[in-house]
Amino acid sequence: MDLTGKRVAVLVGKGFQDREGTEPIRFLREEGAEVTTIGPETGEVKGLHGVTILVEKALDEVSPEAFDALVIPGGRSPAHLRRFPAAPDFVARFAATGKPVAAICHGGQLLAAAGLAKGLTMTGYPKIREEMEAAGARFVDREVVVDGNIITSRVPEDLPAFNAALKEMLLARQG
Repeated sequence: MDLTGKRVAVLVGKGFQDREGTEPIRFLREEGAEVTTIGPETGEVKGLHGVTILVEKALDEVSPEAFDALVIPGGRSPAHLRRFPAAPDFVARFAATGKPVAAICHGGQLLAAAGLAKGLTMTGYPKIREEMEAAGARFVDREVVVDGNIITSRVPEDLPAFNAALKEMLLARQG
């Protein structure tokens, strides 16, 4: 079963980890999902290693109700995005819908900024462990962790498991 009819937002800002931005987008589109890149403003953003992604919609132009899932790539993007109040606000409102929120690498920083880390079992890039634990998360070292509607992964090498967990959660929400 593919993801035709599913709409996924990818929240991306400057300094995203290249593969963590591009591979979920490619995977979701190949599976038939409609992917919209969102950020504080529209236009091209550059990844850590030079890849660019075009942000199609600004956060003030979209609502969580328009999408079936939210993906948060890592790298420096989450730390950059949390400086814009609209970004953690959107993440918090999205998570409150119960729809999937998938964050990889440093993506947990945006979950924490949105007030979602407290009580959450999660994983992420090892260097954010202390920050996540200070925000109230139980941080574990696994390629993918699913806690309620929140999916987290550690690094680009975890992308196959990350993408599979997101697809599984989206399919479980059919109808």
